Amino acid sequence: MTLPSGQRKDEDHIRVDSVVDLAYGRIRDLVLSGELAPGARLGQVELAERFGISRTPVREALRRLAGEGLVDPLSNRGFRVADLGLDAVMRRLEVRSILEPGIARLAARRRSERDVERLRGAISREERARDGIEAHDASRDFHVALARATGNEEIVRVLESLWLVEVDRRLLARRSAESDWPSVDIREHREIATAVEEGRAEDAGRLMEEHVSGAVRHWEPEWRATTDRLDGESGPGVAAGR
Repeated sequence: MTLPSGQRKDEDHIRVDSVVDLAYGRIRDLVLSGELAPGARLGQVELAERFGISRTPVREALRRLAGEGLVDPLSNRGFRVADLGLDAVMRRLEVRSILEPGIARLAARRRSERDVERLRGAISREERARDGIEAHDASRDFHVALARATGNEEIVRVLESLWLVEVDRRLLARRSAESDWPSVDIREHREIATAVEEGRAEDAGRLMEEHVSGAVRHWEPEWRATTDRLDGESGPGVAAGR
């Protein structure tokens, strides 16, 4: 029996999506396991041959992984494995500490009722979270929803690129086990959402600045200890040249 052309296209699309999912899962496992080291170039041809598939699903999988912060896109359209250490997280937090207060102020000026609903929904999901991963994902949803409330998709794209999803999940799982981070995070999100809903732009910006600074203060001692240890292992000449 010959299938209608529309049905054949739908089934072909499903098969392509399945291959992309396969490539995504395999590459993701290689990155997270450390088999592919940070900075390693990811050749699409080599990966396609390794998995026995075409380059197209590999390319789509790499784009998805780039969105999660596990690989970095290169200027010549290639990809490399991202630096997934605490140092990379701290660099991104530094950028967020500059960017996100402005996002909060702009969101307070431009938000719609739907935007406020998204913010409240993310907070509700964070309150119901059963583990660190769910809490992280809901927390991230709040920040992305706030960026969307600006009405500027370029801001959303930049903010999403700053989240190392898998690394952040592990770090926040540790933080939630070591402190009262979940309740503090929810309370601060609620205060920011209220300021945005009421159009208090300067308050929203100030609250967001304090919010991101809290994450920096939490991880900075461990980051500095790690940096100092690595400087000591590298020798005085390297440390002095920093």
